[in-house]
Amino acid sequence: LDKLEPSLYTVKAVLILDNDGDRLYAKYYDDTYPTVKEQKAFEKNIFNKTHRTDSEIALLEGLTVVYKSNIDLFFYVIGSSHENELMLMAVLNCLFDSLSQMLRKNVERRALLENMEGLFLAVDEIVDGGVILESDPQQVVHRVALRGDDVPLTEQTVTQVLQSAKEQIKWSLLR
Repeated sequence: LDKLEPSLYTVKAVLILDNDGDRLYAKYYDDTYPTVKEQKAFEKNIFNKTHRTDSEIALLEGLTVVYKSNIDLFFYVIGSSHENELMLMAVLNCLFDSLSQMLRKNVERRALLENMEGLFLAVDEIVDGGVILESDPQQVVHRVALRGDDVPLTEQTVTQVLQSAKEQIKWSLLR
């Protein structure tokens, strides 16, 4: 009996599809599906197999898939066939609960599309390169808020540069 070595690389992909099965967000952490064409085919397959069921887990194409739907969104976390479903479910629940807080419980397609940068940051806080980093939605939301505050810094420094340039010009004209 061949024992599999334990690995930190538990997540193979995180997907969010709309209610037509079209990709809204997809992040693959390995080369199981190296081309976009193969990824889209896999996403269509996974959607067709899961969108009418009430269960939360599926085995598909040799992969463990945990999923959840809400209004017009389908959330998927994918791991290998020998992966612990509870670990994958923790990632899925963390992602959903984080988005729920960030979108003020309005987890639907339009709200998500208006806050894609928050989604990207949240997924990056939860999973990095297939390694689970965080499963506490409070921590994820807190970190996304901190990183969100950092984003305007680049814009702010440009504004500050322009302001200081204006002041230097003003002082040079007043001399």
